[in-house]
Formats: sequence, structure tokens, C-alpha cells
Amino acid sequence: QVQLVESGGGPVQEGGSLRLSCAASPSRSIHIRCMAWFRQGPGKEREGVACISFRGNINYADSVKGRFTISEDNAQNNVYLEMKNLTVDDSAMYYCAVAEFLCGSGYPPVVKDFPYWGQGTQVTISS
Repeated sequence: QVQLVESGGGPVQEGGSLRLSCAASPSRSIHIRCMAWFRQGPGKEREGVACISFRGNINYADSVKGRFTISEDNAQNNVYLEMKNLTVDDSAMYYCAVAEFLCGSGYPPVVKDFPYWGQGTQVTISS
């Protein structure tokens, strides 16, 4: 199993920035090869935001390209999401997720591909 703990969410004004962090603690039998961020706004389906493989391959959703940056610390199994120029449409619960498959093959992360999830951290953007 994998324990995932997100942090860094909060309220911020439109145009502002936030940095989310996620610490993963896998059991010995789990080999994390992909770390990702998802989000779910009120009344919306959960959507993939960005993913990064242990080789450094990265994919973003079109809606966040140029504004969000995903990064990771492989040694510590941590993943980060730097978010800039935030808009009210970015308001959502943000979830960290990990998987053993090798992601970053050209498309944003997909919910069904990730078996391990954190509890989420709320991001609220005000205009």
C-alpha cells in the first residue's frame, strides 16, 4: 500500500500562486514510477492535471499548460505542483495519486490508471 499526504492548499486571490506538496510512503512491494495531480471542482468529475514519471517525463492538461509546473524528488517520493496565475476555474480539491506504470507518454493522467490516492487539499480562488 501507499500512504499519500498532500499539503499546501488554501485560499488565494485570482492571479496568485500556490505550491502543493505530496509525500508518498510506499510499502516495500510498491515501486512508484508515476506521480500525478488531479483535481475535482464542485459538481465536476475528477480530472487529471499533470503527471511525472520517475524518468522525468511530464504531461499536463491543456487547461494548466504554461501556468502549472509539476516536479518531484524521487529520493523522497515527493511530488510538487507549482501553480501560477490562478483563476476561479482552478478552485477544486487537489489530489495526489501514484502508480507503478510508466506515465508521461503524451497525455494527462487518467483517474482509472491510479490505484493509490491521497485525501486531497482544497484550493479556493477568489476574484
